[in-house]
Amino acid sequence: MKFSTYAIHIGNEPNLQPGGSGDVVIPIHLSTTFARKKVNRPTQGLEYSRSGNPTRFALEKNLAALENGKFGFAFSSGLAAITNILFLLQKGDHVVSIDDVYGGTRRLFTQVFAKCGVDFTFADFSNSADLSKFLKPATKIVWMESPTNPLLKIIDIASVSKLARTMKILTVVDNTFASPFFQKPLDLGADIVIHSMTKYIGGHSDAIAGCVMVNDDHLAESFKFLQNAVGAILSPFDSFQILKGIKTLSLRMHTHEENAKKVVGFLSRHSRIKKIYYPGLIYHKGHKIAEKQMSGYAGMVSFELQGNLKTAVKFLESLKLISIAESLGVVESLIEHPASMTHSSVPKKDREKIGLSDTLIRLSVGIEDVEDIIGDLDQALQKI
Repeated sequence: MKFSTYAIHIGNEPNLQPGGSGDVVIPIHLSTTFARKKVNRPTQGLEYSRSGNPTRFALEKNLAALENGKFGFAFSSGLAAITNILFLLQKGDHVVSIDDVYGGTRRLFTQVFAKCGVDFTFADFSNSADLSKFLKPATKIVWMESPTNPLLKIIDIASVSKLARTMKILTVVDNTFASPFFQKPLDLGADIVIHSMTKYIGGHSDAIAGCVMVNDDHLAESFKFLQNAVGAILSPFDSFQILKGIKTLSLRMHTHEENAKKVVGFLSRHSRIKKIYYPGLIYHKGHKIAEKQMSGYAGMVSFELQGNLKTAVKFLESLKLISIAESLGVVESLIEHPASMTHSSVPKKDREKIGLSDTLIRLSVGIEDVEDIIGDLDQALQKI
């Protein structure tokens, strides 16, 4: 079965057994609790909707299939999913994270879990050979985004995972920017894959959700316990919304990528563009690795403008079609200023060290007609 087929069908199988209704689309099970005939025997294993819900179960089955995994777990947001991963740690444990990580992830690391005694190192190990310099005896997790947010660095997931496994260190890959359509980190040796499903997987700006996918039985048991104990579960309605979005994932990802390539071509010829970050470019630092571990480059593009902060603000506020908004991977094109928006919680000196300049712009290329996207960018660039 190919990706487009199981994205539509896995978890949505009609119940044609006696008593089944034959729903082609999984229904929204809003019940918070489930009755039983026997005190010690829950009906179909269902007890309380925080512990398990038929609509969420259908989504989780689908999510596992998307990443070629055995287990999927749906959470109330991407950060809720990250939180549950960090609950695997104890006081004194150490995490090595790629430096160019989503601002919300860094904030959770440094302003929440660091206070609980977890130690974090942010480093550039896009060259996997550099990773060993940052590992400690207490290192328990290597945290990756590939591509990263927002500089689209590419990490050799297979090499990093191989090294970490020899030291019994877990590897986590935030696969949000690539989507499971273009990249499957579990196949590359990663232990845990995470997504903000608010982005490409859901794709329609109408549901906030996160997920974790794994192959290891022990990890799966840990996440099953944490999902119930912490309670940051995805609602039945949002599970339904995400399942609906997944059905068009392959179609959307094709168009996101094709549009992004044409946008990059336009930007590369424009005199007001200083630098472009896109792994599909042959001169992108991680292009060769991306070519090896990804089947496509998705629709995220970052670029630096000639000028200063005022230039960037004027450009953004001159756009008419493309919305200034803090999200990505959805059908409409969205654009943002990392220094002021998604990464504003990162201290300026740290932003500058990473390379997040005041003129850096992050563009999520949507699936509108690409000529309209380019036309909007062009008219805004003419005003700076």
